Amino acid sequence: MAVDYAVIVVYLAGMLAMGWWGMRRAKSKSEFLVAGRRLGPWMYSGTMAAIVLGGASTIGGVGLGYQYGLSGAWMVFTIGLGLLALSVFFSARIARLKVYTVSEMLDLRYGGRAGVISGVVMWAYTLMLAVTSTIAYATIFDVLFDVDRTVAIILGGTIVVAYSTLGGMWSITITDMVQFVVKTIGVLLLLLPIAVVKAGGFSEMKAKLPTEYFDPLGIGGETIFTYVLIYTFGMLIGQDIWQRVFTARSDRTARWGGTVAGTYCLVYALAGAVIGTAAKVMYPKLPSADAAFATIVKDELPVGVRGLVLAAALAAVMSTSSGALIACATVANNDIWSRLRGVVSKDGEERDEVKGNRAFILIMGVAVIVIAIALNNVVEALTVAYNLLVGGLLVPILGGLLWRRGTAPGALAAVAVGGASVIGLMAGYGILANEPVYYGLIASLAVYVIVSLATKPTDAAVLTAWRERLAGRGADDPATPDPVTV
Repeated sequence: MAVDYAVIVVYLAGMLAMGWWGMRRAKSKSEFLVAGRRLGPWMYSGTMAAIVLGGASTIGGVGLGYQYGLSGAWMVFTIGLGLLALSVFFSARIARLKVYTVSEMLDLRYGGRAGVISGVVMWAYTLMLAVTSTIAYATIFDVLFDVDRTVAIILGGTIVVAYSTLGGMWSITITDMVQFVVKTIGVLLLLLPIAVVKAGGFSEMKAKLPTEYFDPLGIGGETIFTYVLIYTFGMLIGQDIWQRVFTARSDRTARWGGTVAGTYCLVYALAGAVIGTAAKVMYPKLPSADAAFATIVKDELPVGVRGLVLAAALAAVMSTSSGALIACATVANNDIWSRLRGVVSKDGEERDEVKGNRAFILIMGVAVIVIAIALNNVVEALTVAYNLLVGGLLVPILGGLLWRRGTAPGALAAVAVGGASVIGLMAGYGILANEPVYYGLIASLAVYVIVSLATKPTDAAVLTAWRERLAGRGADDPATPDPVTV
């Protein structure tokens, strides 16, 4: 394993070096939180694909393939569909707003009264997303170094917190681009063909496995519908995803770069399912489906290649973890803490705001590591996060973008009722049940429409300012150097 260890150590050292480089570049709030809004199409595509394809998409995607066959691709496939929908229909308008958070968008649309409550919901979502990503380090480092779970979480979490705190979005962008390349080589170009060959090819896989393993809908229609509801719609409204859209240098970059990233996700989904199906042929009686990825990597790959593929898994986890961490810190500082203190940002203060945002990344990073050590059930934590996000925020966000008649009272009622319904229904039906998000969304939509129609329409001046921002006018963003063209 010495060669494999060397590959991993070099990779981790490179991540820290990128953090140091990013620290020298991030000199303003815009540079620190959204990479100066200067990313070109190739870098934007790579980093967007990196953040949405995390440990759940890699290790979990292979596990679903092991359990259900090709239909196990649906979870990651719906993530790709969500990214495609965001890129084609909404990303251009989002990029033109020139804001830093989803709550700022809600304030612009509804007149400045939706920020704190929506910020709390978004903060809870990004915090749990960062926690679940951090827990995944335990699985990977256990395979690599056979270390204790707590040590693994502290080791992986400390590296992510370090480079994220140092350089903010610039560090995360560069590391995510490296992680995208490592994932592409490790999973798509190496592990996928090796797994298929080791399993005897597709003909041998079909001969040894039940026919339902090759049924595209074998995982079940209700499960697919739930994936669409949670992950496809979740991609449309998550702060971690929107913050990447804000990094695009133009609305065209956001649209086409995101489309490329979404298409890449569809390919990655199928690859994970095929790898898992091949693992089922080779190891039909694993104790856990999620062990399929680590087992096939450990037992079937040659020295050096094994290290690169494990680095790919580590890259997947780190990209999602760092993206969720900076999103969590941005919301905590800009949407909650600053609003509660009554502090209004001014362009002239942007250089000083870097220190505050850097401090919040460090604080949130430490909190994430502590919670990750204490928490055991990753699936339940992630389910709570996505249920709150979709049940509480989907309706007011999409309603604000698509329905002129939506009002601030309607949006606030939708967030409160949708969020409370999801929490109450999870207590009644169980955290992993499908009903909470179904009924929570229905309640949120009904309240949004009824309250909006029953209250005074949004002030004409607010709507005029909103349309100006959507058109790319009226946003005073600090001047930046020439765009990054890669």
